[in-house]
Amino acid sequence: MARNEPYSGNTNLKWIVLGVSILISIGSIYYTDILVDELKQRERQQVELFAKALEYTLNEQSNENILFVTDEIIFKNNSIPTIWITKDGDYQYRNIDIKDDWPQARKRKVLEDVLEEMKARYEPIQMTYRNENGDIENYGYVYYKNSFLLTQLIYYPFIQLSVIAVFAFISYLAFNYSKVAEQNQVWVGLAKETAHQLGTPLSSLMAWAEVLRDDPNLKNKELVDELEKDIRKLTVVTERFSSIGSVPTLKPENVVALVNNVVNYLRPRVSSKIKIEVFSLSENIQANVHAPLFEWVLENLCKNAVDAIGTTGTIAIKILRGSESKVYIDVSDTGKGISRSKIPMVFKPGFTTKKRGWGLGLALAKRIIETYHHGRIFVKSSEENQGTTFRISLNTTSF
Repeated sequence: MARNEPYSGNTNLKWIVLGVSILISIGSIYYTDILVDELKQRERQQVELFAKALEYTLNEQSNENILFVTDEIIFKNNSIPTIWITKDGDYQYRNIDIKDDWPQARKRKVLEDVLEEMKARYEPIQMTYRNENGDIENYGYVYYKNSFLLTQLIYYPFIQLSVIAVFAFISYLAFNYSKVAEQNQVWVGLAKETAHQLGTPLSSLMAWAEVLRDDPNLKNKELVDELEKDIRKLTVVTERFSSIGSVPTLKPENVVALVNNVVNYLRPRVSSKIKIEVFSLSENIQANVHAPLFEWVLENLCKNAVDAIGTTGTIAIKILRGSESKVYIDVSDTGKGISRSKIPMVFKPGFTTKKRGWGLGLALAKRIIETYHHGRIFVKSSEENQGTTFRISLNTTSF
């Protein structure tokens, strides 16, 4: 039965941060939308007043109020871009970025382009042109578009959302970094303490092995030999745990020989009904590794394969030279396999399918291969009741 990740409770904090960010975003967009609508209405009213003032000045040629209308209404419009067409068909405009030294053709082209944009955005405001007798001669229209302030206000929510998104992303990275750092501290502390605890009984076993070997009454010397093999293995295991937390030194090693070392140790210690086979096109394929830690990873994969197989099956280890200075080690078994939904979780700390297990083996293997060896370890393929293949990718060049 798979166990939950020990840090899964902290996921609630991420959801809370996401929920707050969404609420802030929705509230900001809603409030800004209200302000935009109000400002649009106000600008429409200003343009209508502007159009009335233009109509008044164009139709009342001799009136003492014209100067007041011109100064206080027409010239006061210094923010809303507007274009209107005179009786003669000329373009008049305000608040449009056109230089005085531009040629007339260029000015007209810019005005025509802006006018098309205005027509597509808002309905124009009609003006009435009258002759000297007060009769309607023809009609004119005032076109306009949003002021710079209104445009800024429209795009403000998107800028704000971008800032919130960046903040949320940075918070997520910081949270994950602190989570990984905490996990690393737990792993290092556990590994160091394990190495420390193994030291005392290991020293005692080494002493007892010497006593047994010197005993003339002990005829079965093979028993002492096997005992010393396990002592040497425990010594290697202690060294592995001691290496966690420090940066190991990588050097070129014969991967085929290292694989065979692990297999030769495991074969007499697993069921005879489980076969372990090694395949390689060459007896000398080298990669940059830290031998004790690499053997630990391989041993962990093989033991997991044994647990997955159960009673009868085969473990096949293939060593391949790859392109771009790579070496691949595929560890395949004929066990129960892994469901597709669980494959993304197999390297997470705390995940295990065993009734008794910490769920740290594959997590440590991933750390050793990817952090220390700058390689990759992943599930290459897996089918339920068919088996699983893990692939390790190592480098033949140093980093």
